[in-house]
Amino acid sequence: MNFDTAFDLLLTPTYEGGYSNDPHDPGGETKYGISKRSYPHLDIKTLTRAQVKPIYRADFWGPAGCDAVPDELKYPLFDFAVNSGPKTAVRTLQTRLQVEADGIIGPKTLLEIGLRPPRDLALVLCLDRLVFMTNRKNWPAHGKGWSRRICSLGYQLLEVRPNVAY
Repeated sequence: MNFDTAFDLLLTPTYEGGYSNDPHDPGGETKYGISKRSYPHLDIKTLTRAQVKPIYRADFWGPAGCDAVPDELKYPLFDFAVNSGPKTAVRTLQTRLQVEADGIIGPKTLLEIGLRPPRDLALVLCLDRLVFMTNRKNWPAHGKGWSRRICSLGYQLLEVRPNVAY
């Protein structure tokens, strides 16, 4: 998987869709997953897909080290980085790998990644992410959507359809 494919998958209405200004969302005004809280200098309401694409590459894909990891791990790591920040996503992965959790995909992290089946590691990252998300203070407001998003990714990795309707 490359960045363009991951970006297109992420920017579906199911995940990071159109404009929102939910008072329960700590990010405030949001469009395509880009929040006013994180990007106060942007006019969120008028953002286009073309404008947010370089933001996703520079602020999430790159810092999460997605180009360096195996294909099966790229999107789960990217999606986690978008929801919780690249450092959190990488630290969670590093904790699972039992390497120093510095939030940077470096040689030791890549070595440990290489010792594990990538799909298995991606699935475990989804599970670790779900546990992380349930401990967030805004879980009551967003938990249903987050859990569906993470489970959907797990089903994709396993190449099976869910046996329940979303």
